[in-house]
Amino acid sequence: MPTAFTPPAYPQRGSPRSRALATWVLRLLGWRIIGTLPEAPKFVLIVAPHTSNWDFPICMLAMFATGLRLTWLAKHDIFFWPVRPLLKWAGGMPVDRGAPHGVVTTAIRMLTEQEKCCVGISPEGTRKHTDTWKSGFHRIAVGAGVPIFPIWLDYPNKRFGLGELYHPTGDIATDVAALSRVYRREMALYPERYVAEPRVSTSMARPR
Repeated sequence: MPTAFTPPAYPQRGSPRSRALATWVLRLLGWRIIGTLPEAPKFVLIVAPHTSNWDFPICMLAMFATGLRLTWLAKHDIFFWPVRPLLKWAGGMPVDRGAPHGVVTTAIRMLTEQEKCCVGISPEGTRKHTDTWKSGFHRIAVGAGVPIFPIWLDYPNKRFGLGELYHPTGDIATDVAALSRVYRREMALYPERYVAEPRVSTSMARPR
């Protein structure tokens, strides 16, 4: 006798066909996904190391392959015509560098008001070398009272890793130190651009 299907707790998008297609493309490129998505309806997703333009298409393929409905934050410059509608359809939310605090407020409201919601961001905020992590992801998670889910791109082994939920303590220095231990410099496509023990910046993460 068939058992009733219980949908995952995390927000979903796509279909079995779209997930299979994205998985096939990832495998064609030599990539595989390790780990599982958390059984949680709301969380802030962070991805690192972020050192290359290639991070974006790999992350998009992984999003569709896992079927995760993700609202990802990116600099508003990339939301130009004619790709703007496509990027927004894929979950993109423009970040105005002149008003980062408004983005934090909007993300907190989304996580608070929606039954299921996942907000994704790169804590480094840039592909270039930086020794800091922006504080936006932490302020969003703490403000909305949701956990943080770390994922990573391991280029040498072509693995897209799904970590474990982390419940922030509220102290950003403690939380960044704990989360940064998930990542290693050698994972990056350009290791010289990644700092293994980042400091904390008080500004909002603004991907570029």
